[in-house]
Amino acid sequence: MQPLSLAIICLNEETNIERCIRSVPFASDIVVLDSHSTDRTREVAEACGARVFNEDWRGFRAQKQRATDLCVNDWVLSLDADEALSAEAAHELRALLASPTLDAFDGYEMPRLSWNLGRWIRHGGWYPDFQLRLFNRRKASWAGGEHVHERVSATVTERLRSSILHWPFENLAEQIATNNRYSTLGTEELLKRGARFSLLKLIWKPISKFLETYFIKRGFMDGMAGFIIAVGAAYSVFLKFAKLWESEKLVKDRSRV
Repeated sequence: MQPLSLAIICLNEETNIERCIRSVPFASDIVVLDSHSTDRTREVAEACGARVFNEDWRGFRAQKQRATDLCVNDWVLSLDADEALSAEAAHELRALLASPTLDAFDGYEMPRLSWNLGRWIRHGGWYPDFQLRLFNRRKASWAGGEHVHERVSATVTERLRSSILHWPFENLAEQIATNNRYSTLGTEELLKRGARFSLLKLIWKPISKFLETYFIKRGFMDGMAGFIIAVGAAYSVFLKFAKLWESEKLVKDRSRV
């Protein structure tokens, strides 16, 4: 079987890190790149056999690339601390790593199934949510935005059947806080691209996001959880453009002083 490195970036993930590591028992190398956690993340990870590195935060893309560079094996599985391989995915990956066809591709995408508001969310754009997480680091690297939309870039890829499991939020309050944080990051990306505020987008983009999430992508099939997720997604988009307006207003106000 080809040796595998497991790469994880984290901050204050003592409640999740063991589940993540234990889900990949066939990894011969485990790299945990921590960003100065104040809980027991480091101790728990080391007890699970990980090599733990404590370094300043660089942004998602750069941090994940750094974790990849710290791995000793060419084949790398990148997981977030709040993720874990399903039993089926662990079996599929183990078989793949032992297959002579492994090197026919630079990387492999896997569906991701998320638990939220008391159920597995299978609609609203949340599933299958394919993620390229298994890759040959000699042929693939991290790309995309520094703060959002980071991804593995590989030329020749294949899709696997079994899922990564994901527990993104402990509760609704954490989900709301995350939507707020990501709306700020989204605004920063817009500013970097030189985008200008548009009242039409402020009004229409949140509405279209709700319609897309709840109706077109059938979020309604996830019950009340699907409705709450659709409203949250729309509000996050609203905040992104509202914060763009606020940023432009602050610049104008300063210019008048």
